[in-house]
Amino acid sequence: MYPNPIIWADYPDLDVIRVEDTYYMVSTTMHMMPGCVILRSYDLIQWEVATYVYDTLDDTPAQRLVDGQHIYSKGMWAASLRYHQGVFYVIFVANDTRKTYLYTSTSISGVWKKQLVEGFYHDCSLFFDDDERVYLVHGNAEIYLTELSSDLSGPKPGGVHRLIVKEQQPYHLGYEGAHFYKINGKYIVFLIHITKASGRRTQAYYMADSLEGVFAGGEVFNDDMGYFNSGVAQGGIVDTPDGDWYAMLFQDHGAVGRIPVLVPLHFDQDIPVFASKAPKQINIPSTRPEYRYNPLVGSDRFDYEVEEDGRIRLRDFWQWNHTPHHELWSVTEKPGAYRVRTGQISPNLTFAVNTLTQRSMGPACEATVTLDGSSLNDGDYAGLCFLIGSYGMIALTREQGSFFLVMHARDSEDPTIFGNLIDQLPATEHARIPVSDPVVKLKAFGNFENNLDECSFAYFDGMKWRDLGIHHKMIYKLDHFMGCRVGLFVYSTQMVGGTADFSSFDYHVINPVEIKENP
Repeated sequence: MYPNPIIWADYPDLDVIRVEDTYYMVSTTMHMMPGCVILRSYDLIQWEVATYVYDTLDDTPAQRLVDGQHIYSKGMWAASLRYHQGVFYVIFVANDTRKTYLYTSTSISGVWKKQLVEGFYHDCSLFFDDDERVYLVHGNAEIYLTELSSDLSGPKPGGVHRLIVKEQQPYHLGYEGAHFYKINGKYIVFLIHITKASGRRTQAYYMADSLEGVFAGGEVFNDDMGYFNSGVAQGGIVDTPDGDWYAMLFQDHGAVGRIPVLVPLHFDQDIPVFASKAPKQINIPSTRPEYRYNPLVGSDRFDYEVEEDGRIRLRDFWQWNHTPHHELWSVTEKPGAYRVRTGQISPNLTFAVNTLTQRSMGPACEATVTLDGSSLNDGDYAGLCFLIGSYGMIALTREQGSFFLVMHARDSEDPTIFGNLIDQLPATEHARIPVSDPVVKLKAFGNFENNLDECSFAYFDGMKWRDLGIHHKMIYKLDHFMGCRVGLFVYSTQMVGGTADFSSFDYHVINPVEIKENP
């Protein structure tokens, strides 16, 4: 048996399909590059990265963190993943460009062909009917069915465009997160919402006998797994080769993000019936029992070589915060190190380009890294962080030729998901010590058990680890709309051109017993 939620990390807005014996799952990646991750599994429980659909999206100034612009909380949202007649389809909107993107490939690993779809379709679900007509189901509070042209370039002239579901109850969040299917001859759309009556995310369905018919339904799943009234909802459904059905939903888990939960379901007279509660333990037969998965997070010695096409691809658990500035980083200039230099002035960590990140993983995680900051300029900061609006970080900085270790944190007076911490203000400095050697070993620790959501930092003094600064409370907010990330960063506040070398990066997921033992 495996624990459920199945991954204690930020994988929201899930869509899942099965192609023969293989499951694929896509998730929102917003402002991270490469983006639009697709995972692969043979049992719906253990997952690995299969591909990223794109390396960069549109390379706009905001996507590159240029001139104070950014796409935090925007970028790609809630992709729909489909496989039809030998072709994979991924469609989504980006909330910074206000465009709808369609990527297609005959192989899950690409190459992915990019095209735009005329219009903007919030939380859209792609659907191929038996007669080869193609539709999108989309919207918020009002859910529409829109027929596309055969080349999927936009709405079909004279095609179907109709309202199929409308929110009727007082709500905090209207119906959205559409996932549309045809099962046993019935057309079914799954939606999430937060009514004022429930006060949390719940799952609903609506069903019709035809695309012209009336869609009727209602609440189908309402459970928080005993976790802070945080509802489990929104995602796709998929069947196993044995004919069992599961919904891949997600649950808000504070600063670590929105994490995947599997819920069994079945059909009773064609009506979807979810389990009354999400199981805390789950086991599903694997289609490849001997398969060994690559980790979703991991350590790195930065031992890379240039590939045949002249490019270097970092291990697939890494993503940059926003579009990277490729001219400013290398893993070959200094073998065994991620070398990154500054190319613009940044007021704080939020606007640091080329911050290299991995998802934080619960119940707790720890990262250590060796940093050589001997080529930093005065006013530079380089180090290890938990990247979120209410971020925390440990950094080596240089002032008037001398080096210091500092611990900074961005505090929030508002404990809710609302409020914006993305601005030009510096974080609060909670500790500072002088160091004689600019080569330092740093540690970041994040504890997400029971919504604690604390990060803390330490440095190695040659004999033992010593804490620096405070235990900092991180708060999940809509300003990033993403779980916190472990990150390697450097930025300049006075002059550009400073360089940091990161090596010997180690990442560990820590179980509850180890949390209690962590100093």
